[in-house]
Amino acid sequence: MFQFLSFLAFTAFVAFYATWKLRKDNLNSQDGYFLGGRSLTGIVIAGSMLLTNISTEHLIGMNGSSYKNGAIIIAWEVTSAIALVVAALYFVPRYLKMGLTTIPEFLEKRFDGLTRTIIAFLLIVSFVTTLLPIVLYTGAINIESIFEISNLLGVTKGQGLWITVLVVGIIGAIYAIFGGLKMVAYTDTINGYGLLIAGLAVPIIALWDIGNGNIVSGLIKVFDHAPEKFNVISRETSIGPGSREAILPFSVLFTGIIINQLYFWTMHQSIIQRALGAVNLKEAQKGLLYTGVLKLLIPIVIILPGIIGFYYFGDSLYEEQDTVYPLLLKKVLPLWMTGFFVAVVMGAVLSTFNSALNSAATIFSLGIYKRYINQEAGETQLVTIGKLTSAGLAIFAITVAPFVANAPEGLYQLLQQLNGIFFIPMASVILAGFFFPKVSATGAKAGLLFGLAFYIIMYFFLQVEMHFVHIWGIEFVLNVLVMHLVSMMVPRTNRFTIEDVGIVDTESWKYAKVLSGILIVITLLIFILLGNV
Repeated sequence: MFQFLSFLAFTAFVAFYATWKLRKDNLNSQDGYFLGGRSLTGIVIAGSMLLTNISTEHLIGMNGSSYKNGAIIIAWEVTSAIALVVAALYFVPRYLKMGLTTIPEFLEKRFDGLTRTIIAFLLIVSFVTTLLPIVLYTGAINIESIFEISNLLGVTKGQGLWITVLVVGIIGAIYAIFGGLKMVAYTDTINGYGLLIAGLAVPIIALWDIGNGNIVSGLIKVFDHAPEKFNVISRETSIGPGSREAILPFSVLFTGIIINQLYFWTMHQSIIQRALGAVNLKEAQKGLLYTGVLKLLIPIVIILPGIIGFYYFGDSLYEEQDTVYPLLLKKVLPLWMTGFFVAVVMGAVLSTFNSALNSAATIFSLGIYKRYINQEAGETQLVTIGKLTSAGLAIFAITVAPFVANAPEGLYQLLQQLNGIFFIPMASVILAGFFFPKVSATGAKAGLLFGLAFYIIMYFFLQVEMHFVHIWGIEFVLNVLVMHLVSMMVPRTNRFTIEDVGIVDTESWKYAKVLSGILIVITLLIFILLGNV
């Protein structure tokens, strides 16, 4: 009972705090609802970005993977710091100068309206078919495993998961629908730093227990038990037999991961929307680079516990790797902490869920409804359409979520494989918009459609013996070639220059380059120091 009360207390505190902070805000205006009134600061942006990114597919999926495969999965996290540096120093200054609300807006300025619409549609599809259902399902697994909802309600475990998905989905939708981006950002900030504290507590308490009151001794015991689990460089094959089942061969860090990380941290709407809502460029850069710092710390939360799980459970859960983290929580956390932890975990689910809903609503309202359905729509009507869009997408995601169970290589790996369908083609077009001035609107659309077809055919139909991240890299190169070839036949007719529309102050933060250099050096050191364990 106490754990349930602590869960309710923290959840209620987050809701009341965010509501109080928004009491004077105008949520009926376009900027107010979709961009938090362009008033977000660096601390809020960092907390919100972290929690939008880190959810239960990381807590459960990545810890499950590190339990089975070791720390090689760390590359997904620490390379994010480099992408965030690029976002802070190159992309966001340009986004804010243009006064963008959505990334597809840039594509209309650079190419044409149809390119913007296609990307907007694909973004919405990617949210609904990949991110939202997996986030809801992994959240339900964690909450069910700790609170045992099925036992409390006297139903089967499957029914308990359905009920949990429904409740979490409804709460997340309420946040997104009635509070807009600013509500999402404030709840994210509290839950984000709460997740960091609670997440760090799990390995600390576990190592304290293993080391009989000495954390360092506990870490040494875990290391000595399986030193190979701490190696961050995978020797898995990336091409040929076995490559499709490989988790993260080291060579893929130099092909597709580069493009994936650039897309996610510099172009993905649900992430970059926080920076677009910054009060000025200084705060946007602070938020992005602070997020980089947090991403270097987060492996302690989403990778180390999985390795500790191997110390406790051995290989007994290799066929059920996504149950490792929930079981570890029940084993090491004192009862009084579990309610708070589940509240934070639910906050992580809500954050990613309602952030995607808010971003999808922004894209649909401004990029599709305003352009094609009702060009005369005012700001209040656009906000209403955004709320209805969030509600519809939430219902769909809740319905689909329970069907993503039993992914053979784990839920996080499934998410990445599905993301490849959308991320790389969209990244190709956006990067071409910035770096390849000869690419025309027709070339961009040709590259986009080619990329979508190429990945689906190569990975899902032909099932080539190659790691899916390598396919991303090949796809990107071919996309760029296709865009240039088509642009030679149908050259661009418009000129594009980035102009400062004067919406926010675009003076850079004086410490941006210094902190960027530190983040890059630390990232490299992680691979150098842990690459030969």
